Amino acid sequence: MNPQQTNSNSGIPAGNAEQTAVKADKHGRLVGNVSMFVAKTFSGLNENALKFLLPTWMNAFTGVVLRLGFGSLFFWILGWVRPDKTEQVTMRDRLLLLLTGIIAVFGYMYTLLIGLTYTTPISSSIFIALQATVVYIICLFLRTDRLSTGRLIGIVLGIGGALICILTQKHSEVASNPLLGNMFCLMSTFLFSAYLVIEKKFLKRLSNATVSKYTFSGGLLAGIVAVIITGKWFAPVLTSSVFSTPFLVLAFVLLFPTSLSYLLTDVGLKKLPATVVALYSNWILIVAAIVSYALGQDKFSWWQILSIILIIFCVFLVESAEAKDHKQK
Repeated sequence: MNPQQTNSNSGIPAGNAEQTAVKADKHGRLVGNVSMFVAKTFSGLNENALKFLLPTWMNAFTGVVLRLGFGSLFFWILGWVRPDKTEQVTMRDRLLLLLTGIIAVFGYMYTLLIGLTYTTPISSSIFIALQATVVYIICLFLRTDRLSTGRLIGIVLGIGGALICILTQKHSEVASNPLLGNMFCLMSTFLFSAYLVIEKKFLKRLSNATVSKYTFSGGLLAGIVAVIITGKWFAPVLTSSVFSTPFLVLAFVLLFPTSLSYLLTDVGLKKLPATVVALYSNWILIVAAIVSYALGQDKFSWWQILSIILIIFCVFLVESAEAKDHKQK
């Protein structure tokens, strides 16, 4: 074949077109990886910030409503400032996204905040780091991924690490009911993993702002209904000084982990496979562990360290299998 043979559709030489496609793919993956690194750094700090606020300055219901309310406003404004006139959003899309928000987004945030009320940021992050494994399991059930030896070993190690955390953590001044808190955190991991898989499908044809504004709005609706039914609204943080530590911590949570982190996660989902996006939950664990020990929000435990090692190795095995599959494709 003549190396200068042109592509029949674009008129670009075939060799140049292939090189351009490779460069575009590498650039897209770089953007996706940088976005996820920054997003999950915010998410790691979010664990420590929420632990500081809960339950003294707000309860779980209040925290969810504040986060989803601010996030909804952020993404609706973003959609208005940067409209995508080419996308076509059907009524079915809107309803499905709202339902995803009601179940997955509200459920994830509520169970995470309840979990952090009773356990520590490190323990919570251990379960968050399992997201890659859970996403892979969901993809197996949906038959969009295949089983491999490395991934199977990774799943076993991940489950082992989670069980060590659940069974060995004791009641302390930094964890009032670790078993209950860890079970809620485990539930939040399943909900967020399902959210990643669902959102990945919508992001193939809809913009970040469109997807997030409807999912956040659905979650906000569920949160408001929950507060009305239970009457559990508790938010002394809102009456504190604007320059007080609690208010500044809340402002950080609303702006960075809630809004910018989700926006960057959407960018990552557009550029990377859902399983790779979930792998960045491992970075949340590392950030939360460093900050927790520095701030005294957790106490050192060899069992906890063993659990972290198993989770990291689990993520490494799943990531290696994912990278191998991507290279073959």
